[in-house]
Amino acid sequence: QVQLVESGGGLVQPGGSLRLSCAASGRIFSSSAMGWFRQAPGKQRELVASIASGGRTNYADSVKGRFTISRDNAKNTVYLQMNSLKPEDTAVYYCHLAPWSGPPFWGQGTQVTVSS
Repeated sequence: QVQLVESGGGLVQPGGSLRLSCAASGRIFSSSAMGWFRQAPGKQRELVASIASGGRTNYADSVKGRFTISRDNAKNTVYLQMNSLKPEDTAVYYCHLAPWSGPPFWGQGTQVTVSS
């Protein structure tokens, strides 16, 4: 069983920065693809960024050039550095682990609010 624990959310002014972290338990982290999703009130959950086990990254168009996803396999942790935050980035952000085989796992979510 894998547990994902997110941290780093909070309230930030427009133009500010936050870094989210997601620590994973278990032994499958290094061989798994990791991702960050977000869900705003009244909207569907959407992919923000993903990083493959080999390090290849993918970003939603809305965050390209502002967000950076990275991983530290020695610490079983994935990060999302968010810069130049906008009010429309306000959402609950969820960590996602997609193993080589079997069902994916989700974190409990962390709230990010961008407001002046």
